[in-house]
Amino acid sequence: MRTGKYYNPEIEMMDRSELDSLIEERIRYTVNYAAENSLFYKKWFREHGTRPSDIRSHEDLLELPVITGKTIRENQPPVTEDFGFRTVEWKDVFTVHETSGTSGTPKSFFLTWEDWERYAEKYARSFLSQGFVADDRVIVCASYGMNVGANTMTLAAKNIGMTMIPEGKCTFPIRIMEAYRPTSIVGSIFKLIRLAKKMKDQGMDPANSSIQRLVIGGESFADESRNYVSELWDCDVYNTYGSTEGTMCGECTDISGLHVPEDLIHLDVYDPHMDKFVKDGECGRLVLTTLLPVGAKSGNVLLNYDTEDTTVVLSREECACGRTHMKIMNPQREAETFWVSGTPFNRVDIEKGVFQRQNMEYLTGEYEAFLYGGDDEGETTLRVSMECNDMQKCDEEHIKENFLRSFFGYKKNLENSYIDGSLNIIFNFVRPGELEFYRIKGRPKRIVDRR
Repeated sequence: MRTGKYYNPEIEMMDRSELDSLIEERIRYTVNYAAENSLFYKKWFREHGTRPSDIRSHEDLLELPVITGKTIRENQPPVTEDFGFRTVEWKDVFTVHETSGTSGTPKSFFLTWEDWERYAEKYARSFLSQGFVADDRVIVCASYGMNVGANTMTLAAKNIGMTMIPEGKCTFPIRIMEAYRPTSIVGSIFKLIRLAKKMKDQGMDPANSSIQRLVIGGESFADESRNYVSELWDCDVYNTYGSTEGTMCGECTDISGLHVPEDLIHLDVYDPHMDKFVKDGECGRLVLTTLLPVGAKSGNVLLNYDTEDTTVVLSREECACGRTHMKIMNPQREAETFWVSGTPFNRVDIEKGVFQRQNMEYLTGEYEAFLYGGDDEGETTLRVSMECNDMQKCDEEHIKENFLRSFFGYKKNLENSYIDGSLNIIFNFVRPGELEFYRIKGRPKRIVDRR
């Protein structure tokens, strides 16, 4: 059991030059391991006449292909006879996992017990950096299925000595809050908002509950929605970013970016053409590489894996928490970025406008948006639907003004398009339960492009 502020202080507080040297050592070992054990990489190195020993540093990774989810699916059944990215024999595979498969055949991943230990360490580092201790009792509102998140957090909790309450969903009865007095909940923004409403409806104020901190994972979000959740529960709210591919980054108590466990996962940020790195402070595509300690094994190794998320490297300096590992901005899904009049905006920009603090006197926080192409070439309509607590008392004009002020704050080109009429924004206010996504199974799709 690990206790204290750090899980692995020697690594987490390592001097930057020593950390960079460790990373490059592990890049060399991992590339060689992939070339020897992965069908995909064996073939690639052979066909391209590249020697694994030529990849010796972070910059040399540019010589290797950037792979995607499509690459993985094309190198597994039913397309191929075997799994091209599996890097151990079946007897060494502890568990098999799949992604959700929302974009086609699910991607397959294979974890050894060593993989699980490394995954758990990443989450344990985040938990301790967020102030968790052995006495904490944590409700996990995440699936215990083929995805790895909930199980990884549970293993991390064992290593710290925390008690886990594996609900899986945030629709559990309120008696759970009363009987076990949990100190934290892990869930998404909207799960935590809905749970707070349910508690209030049953006479329990979330702000006066036993909850001391909340952890949000699974999706990007606006600071405004985080602040609203923090106000509802009267506690700090931390962000984590994890994936089956092994990312697992997390905020510390300084709440100034997500720490990347650089000794176990290498993270690069690429330009839009995916052929070079961007400078720290610039936005680009998040590309990750598995890092293995010298001598270690792994069920899957990914080199230059395009997450299809965007982020910014915020700092490589020592954090106020004492950790030296780099910090990144909360990643956003590229698939949730849309272009209008030559200007991009993300789902998070819509969410930011909805969750303006003055709006939350009238709104539940639930929203959805649709993009339509107009009859005239180049004309676009954005319809934003928001759920009101009480339609009779909902100040629609006030909400519209707050939304537009926020939405156009850093997007003057969109504001100009709105003024000249090439962008129309229509607001739709509905009663609780009347948004379209309630009629569709699965995770709500907050923006739908119908152009």
